Amino acid sequence: MNHTPFALPRLTAMIKQAVPRLLEGVVAPLAVFYAALAILGLDGALVAAVSWVYLGLLWRLVRRRPVPGTMVLAAIAITVRAALGLWSGSAVVYFIQPELGTICISMAFLASVRLRRPLVQKLTLDYIHLPSFVLRHERVRRFFARITLLWAFVLLTNSTVSIWLLLHQSIGTYLLVRTTAVAVISGLAFLGSAWAFRRVLKRLHAEAPAITS
Repeated sequence: MNHTPFALPRLTAMIKQAVPRLLEGVVAPLAVFYAALAILGLDGALVAAVSWVYLGLLWRLVRRRPVPGTMVLAAIAITVRAALGLWSGSAVVYFIQPELGTICISMAFLASVRLRRPLVQKLTLDYIHLPSFVLRHERVRRFFARITLLWAFVLLTNSTVSIWLLLHQSIGTYLLVRTTAVAVISGLAFLGSAWAFRRVLKRLHAEAPAITS
């Protein structure tokens, strides 16, 4: 069965596509929360963070643009966190929620590998278009399974470190050290994932005649 010839995009081009969406769906809500926390206090920050996420979803729906999976996850998570944070009035309760949620997500990542539907593949397709015949390639399927396992353990490690800091250090120390630790761990994992993806792309380029024929 013949396929339309497909040229895999350069890694730099895929990063350029992914970064704006990551900023919109992950980084921006955090920035809005911390800015509002400094100006309006905890309650105001909760309202601002929830409003930002849902305004982003509404904007995409009105313009009939696709909603990334990361934004849906962020909307669900921020709704639960805000409700419990407002009810308790505790910063510790607010901050520990995403860590517990991240542990649940890491378990979902592990389960998705077992079910042969790795979640990293689904999230990747929110940012990068890959044809179905490329996704069916055995090398690509193995890559997404292994990277999903990697990120399951990265998420679990980040949450374990964060919860320990939250329970044993001040909120100020928690925010500073946790942000640095998570950035380092996640950054190393991202670089490793990008390097591995680049290797897969190079091998697929070499096998292009076999893939597209």
